[in-house]
Amino acid sequence: MLSFDQPVAFHIMAKPIGPVCNLDCTYCYYLEKDKIYNQTMNFRMPDDVLEFYTRQYIESQDIPELSFTWQGGEPTLLGLDFFKKAIALQDKYKGGKKISNSFQTNGTLLNDEWCRFFKENNFLVGISIDGPKEIHDRYRVDKQGRPTFDRVLHGIELLKKHNVDFNTLTVVPKENARHPLDVYNFLKRIGSGFIQFIPIVERERKNAKEEDILLVGPEIKDAEMTEWSVNPEEYGEFLITVFDEWVRKDVGRVFVQIFDVTLVNWVGQPGGLCVFSETCGNALVLEHNGDLYCCDHFVYPHYFLGNIRFRTLKEMALSAQQYTFGQSKLLDLPGFCMDCEYRFACHGECPKHRFTKTPGGEEGLNYLCKGYKKFFSYVHPYMQYMGDELIAKRPPANVMKFARQYKRYTGN
Repeated sequence: MLSFDQPVAFHIMAKPIGPVCNLDCTYCYYLEKDKIYNQTMNFRMPDDVLEFYTRQYIESQDIPELSFTWQGGEPTLLGLDFFKKAIALQDKYKGGKKISNSFQTNGTLLNDEWCRFFKENNFLVGISIDGPKEIHDRYRVDKQGRPTFDRVLHGIELLKKHNVDFNTLTVVPKENARHPLDVYNFLKRIGSGFIQFIPIVERERKNAKEEDILLVGPEIKDAEMTEWSVNPEEYGEFLITVFDEWVRKDVGRVFVQIFDVTLVNWVGQPGGLCVFSETCGNALVLEHNGDLYCCDHFVYPHYFLGNIRFRTLKEMALSAQQYTFGQSKLLDLPGFCMDCEYRFACHGECPKHRFTKTPGGEEGLNYLCKGYKKFFSYVHPYMQYMGDELIAKRPPANVMKFARQYKRYTGN
């Protein structure tokens, strides 16, 4: 196990029901993870694993506050009693630490009881919704192929009714990328004050056998893009179009994760999103049976760290294997990226997307590179202005007036 002078702190995304879900979203990369396990097994975190996890996660970290993140699959399928037990265990082991919880759901199974529980226990709820009905229902259907938009919207209304804090996670596959303002303005209308956009980039293994994982990582060369994956330059245009609307009307009122993270990197501050950080390795994923993997995007056998029944979370999180995984994000960057003027803002983005070649033929270029370069180049003057305002201890929202003037004089 490695030893560090700084306080031990890492984040874990727990998947207590594994890949089990009541939806069958076309682009989902997690549904087929059942192939790593026995597909007929009970994908439900046992009580002893829940207690091992809770105690170890709290006791292994040298920080006064930490957050439990629950995801799936669809975690509401576990039922409320599981999460009541989780809260009781947190109270049992928290000592003097402050504990918070976040919960990612597709929203279709929410009811008044769930929402009362979230409110009483101060959960932050993330809702997966892709935009207006015709956009959302293109890919987000249930196991019977039925649309889910109306059920998700009902879940959001219940969260509002009970004053539960929520944000939205919106994926951007090829189709959504062509409707940026429809998506953004819809999210504002439903009351989302914090918006996350996740580009869909997936490759399918060629000549896959029935037992193979179909959607593969960058180490698999014999693969091709899925038809729903976003085009890099279209994704850049999507971000630019949304940014144009946001920077003129919504700064300080609506928070868009990628814009906030870009500003953090622009002023040289740490604490941004892992995909835009220089290194990674501090965001691990725990499966329902206690298996720990390097990252949510790398739940493949090669990235297995161990099981909490046999190794402690701290031991695995600080292991040489995990350290090497995190450092490779920087060490494996092509020279083309090292020389890029926007390296500070991107850092090569997520290693899972690094499977293309640079113009000079180097391996390991991020598939979305052209889109990000287009976006960072466009937002440069606005980010510079907001950064200067922060340094001067003035509100970054002043950029809205600047943006209108800049557009008038430059046309950009």
